[in-house]
Formats: sequence, C-alpha cells, structure tokens
Amino acid sequence: MSVPFPVIEDQPLPTKIVMNPAPARDRFPEGTPGFRFWGAAAALRRCSDFWGAILPQNATWNPSVGPTLDVILDAGIDLNAFYDRQALTFFHGTVLGSTVFSGESPDIISHEYGHAVLDSIGAGLWNAMSIEVDAFHESFGDMSAILVNLQLPSMRAAVLAETEGHLNRSSRLSRLAEQLGWAIRQFSANAVERDCLRNAANSFFYQSADELPTSGPATMLTSEPHSFSRVFTAAFLDGLAGMFASRPGQKEEDLLEVSRDMASLLVEAVRSSPIVPSYMSQVGAHLLRAAMKKDQGYAEAIKVGLVRHGLLSIPGAVTVATAHAPVGVAAGLSGQPVPHDLDVSGYGLKVSTIRVQAPSAQRRFSVAGASKSVGDVGVASPEDAARAFFEDLLRRGRLDPKGFADPAITVFDRSSFKTHELVDEQGTVTLYRRRIDCIPRRPHPAQL
Repeated sequence: MSVPFPVIEDQPLPTKIVMNPAPARDRFPEGTPGFRFWGAAAALRRCSDFWGAILPQNATWNPSVGPTLDVILDAGIDLNAFYDRQALTFFHGTVLGSTVFSGESPDIISHEYGHAVLDSIGAGLWNAMSIEVDAFHESFGDMSAILVNLQLPSMRAAVLAETEGHLNRSSRLSRLAEQLGWAIRQFSANAVERDCLRNAANSFFYQSADELPTSGPATMLTSEPHSFSRVFTAAFLDGLAGMFASRPGQKEEDLLEVSRDMASLLVEAVRSSPIVPSYMSQVGAHLLRAAMKKDQGYAEAIKVGLVRHGLLSIPGAVTVATAHAPVGVAAGLSGQPVPHDLDVSGYGLKVSTIRVQAPSAQRRFSVAGASKSVGDVGVASPEDAARAFFEDLLRRGRLDPKGFADPAITVFDRSSFKTHELVDEQGTVTLYRRRIDCIPRRPHPAQL
C-alpha cells in the first residue's frame, strides 16, 4: 500500500526531523536511514493529525519547545528515547548482531509525542515532585501510543480479529514496543515484560507509592514511574474496551470513534485535575465525570476500569458519580503545584534545604486510590509526597546533584541516566526536571 509523503512541518502541532541533508522523497530499503526517516515522519504526522483534532483549535506546544517540535532520530548509542522540552530524541543499540533504533518504532514515537502533548495541556506537571504525577506522565505516553495506533484501519481490523472484540486482551495493541523490549531483555531478562516493553493488558492494582519498592522485576509493581504507570494504563484499556462494547455495532468505525472520544475525555480530565499527591485518582475521577456528561455507557465502562484497578474505591466511585460538582471548582481554587522548601539535611548535600514544586493543590473530589481492604488509602501530605519523590530519585540514581553533593558522604549514583538536576537560582537550590525518558532500566551505552 502506498501513501502520500507526510508533510510534518504543517499544522496542527508541527514537527521537524533534524537531519542534514534530509532524504529525498523516494522509496528506500528497510533498515536504511531514508526508510527510518519516512517511517518516523508518517508516525509523527499521524500523531499530529490525531492530537491536533482532539486539542482545542490552534493548540501549540509548550512555550519552551517553540512553534515546532524538533525530532532527533539517532542521537547515538543507547536503548532509550526521551522528551526534554527541546526535542524528541531517539537512539540505537546493537544487540546480538541486530541494531535496534528506538526511533524506528511507531509505539516509541507516539509515546514520546504523548509526553509533549501532555506538557502542552498540563505544563504544571513537568516539575511537580510526585511519584503519581510521574507515573501518569508515563501512562499518558502509553495511552497515546494505543490511541494513535487505532487511527490505522489495518490496526483496527487486526486487533478486532485478534481479540474477538475484547480490546483488553493482550494483543498487538496492548503490547508496547516489542522490538525494543526484546533488546533490553537480552541485557536484563526481568527488566521489561516477557514479550514487549510494557503491556497495557494487566491486572495490577493500585497501591500507595510509599508501600511499593523502588525497583523490582517487571512482574511486580514498583514505585518506578514506568512500572507504576501500568495501573492507570490498564484501567484506561479496560475503560476503552467497555466503551467499545457499549456501542451497538461494535464495528471498525465504532472503534475509531471510541478512540477519539476517549482521547477527548482524557484531555478534559487532565485540564480539570488539581496536582495533588493522589493525582492518578483525581484524573480518574475527572475522567469519569467527563464521561458522565457524554455517554452513560462510556461512564459505566470507565467506572469499572477504575474500580477494577483500584484507582477509585467502590465508595469513591459512588462519590464521584453522585457529587453535584467537584469540590473547589466553583471557588476557583488553583490546581497547580506551589514552591516548597524541603528539608534535605540527611541526604548528603552541601545544603540543608532545596526548593521543590510540591503537589499541594486541594483535591476537587474527596477520593484516593482504593485500599487493599475497605475504602480509600490514606493520602500523603504534599511535603511527604515531595520527600518520597526526592528519595525515590536518589535510590534510582536519576538525580544529578551538580556541585551540591558532599563527596565524603554522598550516595549519588553518577553512572545512571539523569532525569532531574539541582540548580542554584540566586542562592536558592532548586530541583528541576531535565527530561522524561521511556525506559525503566536499560543497559549502559558502554555495554552496547
């Protein structure tokens, strides 16, 4: 099948692949730079057309990005990809004689693109110091991959045949980045799923981040954001499956419409949700309310998915469904994080406090994740959530302390991939995000 050459610099949400010179409009053999360029361009155009139709008219990238989002298809040796408010950046690695390019995967492209979309509609999430916020960012990337895939008629037909219409079964739709997952497994057999990077069709149940270990095999839930994200992504997939099942026809065109409806509901939920320690449950609650306004069948499907995976308890779901209006919305309460001075005197730094953006808005629904027994789990304070996030960064080696680590007592891992850094702002040491990547654990580039 032939398709027109994609023009990715056009609106909506223009992108640009940084390659000099760019390959001509021509046919290229598989595995060549030209093939990767045009394959990536097609995926980017598909992302822009899809999300551009969902977001408000004249939507733009985060101001830090500028009018056009750059894309670097091969920045060197690594099995990773990231978004950093400058570009989408991809890498390559050679494994058992095979070279794997993360930018060759439409799943990885649309995942990273999803981070940029979320950053355009929820910019306050970028520096919010919360494990749940980080996990939702990863989930949104995976949800973007699923929804964008469903814009392809061939994918819709194949998935409906493979799952017999039960979309929450494991399938080529739910399995993200099978090739990259294979490559990472060759270095660390339990770091990713057995047949992909992550699978949205799973049975993970919500737990408070402070009850989870920092790391572990892919078969268990951890506080690492890519791992923790799978709870929300599974609830989303169950909701999507139920939404499709509620359609009388359950045809391919119904699936297309359901995918677009779900994306619109997600955007509305993100725009409405305050940044709080129990952020995923707030998004879930607002997702349910948005669905209630649109379609009762949709609302029931989303409610089942959220309860099944513990994003809402049963009493919590009833609270959301029966509330006249979210608490605080009429009063115009801000949903954004606010600066907070965090005591870090016990962490081997040369300073005793750092400035962080704590998830300190007021909940608009009085709900949280479900406990293992009855009702909701307890909700951490904004300070405790920020401290848990900071310590989690240290344990996973994701923080670059710059010159603020005391070398005599520091426990900072200087070899791993850094997502955050400490910056001196006129005498105030502040924690900032540097980038968001797509891989929980991957080999060091020296191993590739």
